[in-house]
Amino acid sequence: MHAIFASSSPIRPPGPPQVLPLQEEETVVAERQRQKPKPPPMCQVVMLNDDFTPMEFVIAVLQQFFGKNRDAATQIMLKIHLEGRGVCGVYPREIAETKVALVMDAAAEAGHPLQCVAEPLAD
Repeated sequence: MHAIFASSSPIRPPGPPQVLPLQEEETVVAERQRQKPKPPPMCQVVMLNDDFTPMEFVIAVLQQFFGKNRDAATQIMLKIHLEGRGVCGVYPREIAETKVALVMDAAAEAGHPLQCVAEPLAD
């Protein structure tokens, strides 16, 4: 068996905490400055004219991939046809590159030589 021995000294609760006098020192506090993230680089998606892609196909592509209504798609198609190129939209670089790839894939699948490029916008 184990014997339990009681201590002969009484248990005292801890005393109040000691308050140290304030020392005046020069304290440097670094302030966090919030940095605004830079907006992503923007690109314009440009479709180029060719003599083989049907106008209706260009209108359909503008509606499907760029969300243009029939009238806006027709106006862009006419600009492409008459001026040799037309801006389909302005997007962050990665989205513009994705849209170019979608247009090029759709054109290749349909057997059309339609060309589309993403051009960086000048800052």
